[in-house]
Amino acid sequence: MIIDFSKLSTIKIGSKLDVKIINKDNYKDEIIIGRATNSLVCSGNIAVLDDKYDFIKIENGYLKVGAKTKNSKLYNFTRKYNIAGFEFLSKLPGSIGGSVKMNAGMKEYEISNLLVAINGIDKNNFEFGYRYSKIDIPIFEVWFDIKEGFDKSLVDVFSKMRNNQPKQPSLGSAFKNPKNDYAGRLIEVVGLKGIKFGDVGFSDVHANFLVNYGNGKCEDVINAINIAKKRVFEKFGINLEEEIKIFI
Repeated sequence: MIIDFSKLSTIKIGSKLDVKIINKDNYKDEIIIGRATNSLVCSGNIAVLDDKYDFIKIENGYLKVGAKTKNSKLYNFTRKYNIAGFEFLSKLPGSIGGSVKMNAGMKEYEISNLLVAINGIDKNNFEFGYRYSKIDIPIFEVWFDIKEGFDKSLVDVFSKMRNNQPKQPSLGSAFKNPKNDYAGRLIEVVGLKGIKFGDVGFSDVHANFLVNYGNGKCEDVINAINIAKKRVFEKFGINLEEEIKIFI
């Protein structure tokens, strides 16, 4: 199956690759890509999940969700059935498998908070941190606790937070915030806010967002990231860690 990742990715940059459609029976060692919302896919042994992993169901008191299910689909389901804890998904692009792998969230609201199991394996067998997880298996389905009380006021809060982000295509936050600081502040201090590298640049709205101004390429993103890491380390002694994933 041929996928043009420049059309799938939220930054609208990527290569056209022949990918494998996988399930539990034919997976080997491929890199599984969901919606490429925080991934720059330029090359690699890439695979996507079979459509049978796009599902939501309530079973044995748990919310069971296929890894290919879009975040927006789960958000709409939990809103309809008055389930709490997933309000932040209203403004979070991507799919559930990728969100669990990255421990996606907004502020203190993280998808791992209600997570019970991955592929039937207890969550406690895996490590989770800020926009991070240590999951060394492919994710096919996940189970969540069910708590009543969908909170519309939280949706409004998350919507306002998103309004402060750039409108151009991007991969979201380029770097994780270092302890007791903000990556955007550091990037701005070293003079990179609003600066372009080819047709990719650090947004003049939020410096931690790399945006595509029209015809950005993989090498533009990689160049911008390397320069930001170099300048921030030279000035502050801080090693910025990418939040986005790059496959080259």
